[in-house]
Amino acid sequence: MDFGVFLPIGNNGWLISENAPQYMPSFELNKNVALEAERQGFAFALSMIKLRGFGGRTEFWDHNLESFTMMAGLAAVTERIRLYASTAVLTLPPAMVARMATTIDSIAPGRFGVNIVSGWAKNEYDQMGLWPGDEYFERRYDYSTEYVRVLRELWTTGVSNLDGEFFGMSDCRLEPRPSGHVDVVCAGQSDRGMRMTAEVGDYNFVLTPGVNAPENYAEPVQRLAAAAERTGRDVGSLPLFMLIMAETDEEAWAKWRSYHAGADLEALGYMADEGAKDASAPEGGTAKTINLPEGAINLNMGTLVGSHETIARQLDKVTSMPGVRGVMFTFDEFEKGVHDFGQKVRPLLG
Repeated sequence: MDFGVFLPIGNNGWLISENAPQYMPSFELNKNVALEAERQGFAFALSMIKLRGFGGRTEFWDHNLESFTMMAGLAAVTERIRLYASTAVLTLPPAMVARMATTIDSIAPGRFGVNIVSGWAKNEYDQMGLWPGDEYFERRYDYSTEYVRVLRELWTTGVSNLDGEFFGMSDCRLEPRPSGHVDVVCAGQSDRGMRMTAEVGDYNFVLTPGVNAPENYAEPVQRLAAAAERTGRDVGSLPLFMLIMAETDEEAWAKWRSYHAGADLEALGYMADEGAKDASAPEGGTAKTINLPEGAINLNMGTLVGSHETIARQLDKVTSMPGVRGVMFTFDEFEKGVHDFGQKVRPLLG
């Protein structure tokens, strides 16, 4: 089972709370986390792309580094861990991303992949004059599917002549090409988003709410498997969890309650407003899921709270699910969390 870390490329990680650890992103921080992950046997690391934060007292995600340049730097200082950079598809043409990926592959052969971000937060793109209109909400996965087809053609054949609805390539060339297959990761939670992964992706990050409720992942994992069966492609699920760990269950729950008590309500309000702009968003889609009130403090990602023994028992329920190829983690304290997972949780897994 592969384990991965969702790197803290934005300030304060994934906790929208005044009581959570407060820190700024830096290459040094992300290098330390990636190197510790490599030491602890993690298989992959992924960095998001975020172009506008939520504000509030914590200035949540107002401070963000850029994903491809970050991962190029990490490619040069790591040896084994796979690295995934995120592209916001409205900001970078696919032919440029194909070339950027090839460049990073030349730094870390066979260790680089691309995460596709179709874009649900309108203000991120509106601020740069890149929002194509609200009809994009309903067409974003069609757009991203064509985007990935351009990437695949360039990586595999060195040329793309795709004549699509969104992209018209005319003898577009790419040389040199990557040393091997470049993984494409997606994170759509709706049926349409998962269909895109089944059609052109390799992995789908699965996000579902709940605290110490790993069984909640069975349904989205099964949905992705059904979508992949229809396309006849081999696609794997990568559930995403936040781990809140301590030596005892009581200590871990005390931290979790403190984070909730310090919720940055202003930042949460901004996030809710952004999610509400997509009138077409289905109930299971990202824009609505992350704003559910019970868990918005960490974007409603599945959360495991407890001692190292408790965390291991909960994870065993997920890793045994058919179709799960790996698990990606965020932490409240990243360097300590990655170390403790490797030393205190992983040896307990079944």
